[in-house]
Amino acid sequence: MSVMAKVLRYGEFGEPAKVLQLQEESVPDPKQGEVLIKTLGAPINPADINTIQGKYPVKPTFPAVGGNECVGEVVAIGPNAGNSLKVGDRVVPFATGLGTWRSHAIYSANQLMKVPANIGVAEAATITVNPCTGYRMLKDFVTLKPGDTVIQNGANSACGQAIIQLCRAWNVECVGIVRDRPEFGQLKDYLKGLGAAEILTEEELRTTKLFKDGIFRKPKLALNCVGGKNALELSRQLDQAGVMVTYGGMSREPVTVPTASLIFKDLRFVGFWMTRWTKENAGSPLRSEMFNELFGLIDRGALKAPAHEMISFEDYTAAVTNALNIQGFVGKKYIFRF
Repeated sequence: MSVMAKVLRYGEFGEPAKVLQLQEESVPDPKQGEVLIKTLGAPINPADINTIQGKYPVKPTFPAVGGNECVGEVVAIGPNAGNSLKVGDRVVPFATGLGTWRSHAIYSANQLMKVPANIGVAEAATITVNPCTGYRMLKDFVTLKPGDTVIQNGANSACGQAIIQLCRAWNVECVGIVRDRPEFGQLKDYLKGLGAAEILTEEELRTTKLFKDGIFRKPKLALNCVGGKNALELSRQLDQAGVMVTYGGMSREPVTVPTASLIFKDLRFVGFWMTRWTKENAGSPLRSEMFNELFGLIDRGALKAPAHEMISFEDYTAAVTNALNIQGFVGKKYIFRF
């Protein structure tokens, strides 16, 4: 018995509100090794918007379905799909580029990961991109010990919020940088409530004495999603032999590195892309170890979903438009509900 699914497709690059079309299609019963899921929640990430605009390194084949994350409920299981899943289980797809903005979908059983039943829809729907990105950047580039300091820009982004909470869980001091704004005090209180050690504006970063005066240890690690002058100021705070990891470029300005930073401070500048890590580590025990720890943190309330709004799938035009024009003191994540 087939199911009628609603799907957000696009056949060309452009602004999402103009090129996305809500369509209906029949989804057949799952075949050999396949699983049918009903989508419960699917977020709109910046990379999703950039992909539809044609500005992302991953170029889909047309017609394409938007979205790269979701959580769903198993509705039916095909033959020889293994014994790890049963009808009613909650799952997230961990392969990339599957197109998750759809009410129902067929996935290979080996593309799905079971989610503990006590994990909320918003936390599960957003776990594979931002918390994983933050987790890997904090784990893979320097060895952090309790009391060490991490500095990051874009601290109010979804990834920035995850990084703050992970640092708190691991007793690492996280100093966050945000752009100045009228409601800066409200934003600072919100991010410190998540666990940030301190929040500074970009202007305050240029003159801060937090590290010179020993209030915090000099950062071993800087996490950059902005670029330009902001990234340069961030790198100036790094300790000897510190590392800057760049994982985004919201300012669309290049990361510039003073020669002295390389020679005399022995700083290291590297990049990170979660999509690449996922492809290279699909079968790695590091992957299951990461998700087990993240699920454990969510379970005990130490890792929450970013500030978000659940929005009806049918209201996709408003959702993708608002995702491009986020207002307010903290970047709000839009999550489709079905």
